[in-house]
Amino acid sequence: MIRFRHRGNFNNTERFFNKAPKMNYKHILEKYAVSGVKALSSATPIDSGITKDSWDYKISISSKISTITWTNSNIVNGVPIAVILQYGHGTRNGGYVKGRDYINPAIKPIFDKLAEDAWKEVINI
Repeated sequence: MIRFRHRGNFNNTERFFNKAPKMNYKHILEKYAVSGVKALSSATPIDSGITKDSWDYKISISSKISTITWTNSNIVNGVPIAVILQYGHGTRNGGYVKGRDYINPAIKPIFDKLAEDAWKEVINI
């Protein structure tokens, strides 16, 4: 026979689940979206500086998911320059310019700190 004994109540759990849907994470997302733009801008390889200065972000919040999307508006002849800097590209004469991974190292600390702060917000409901 298995028995479970319980003392106390579920007041804290109920309070968490009642407040969670009402939480507003936008201030956290906004803070890290701006930090991400700064990090990406400072890490972007510089030739003319146009790509470096073309970073922006968009925040989307729905009932089930919130996202930050970082964008770069420097597009030349349909080619997103930030992407070819990251991954490399072929040249007109058949050569290849190797990419440089500058996005991932720049944005990883932003993700890590965002996750940490979001978790603190959740546990402090």
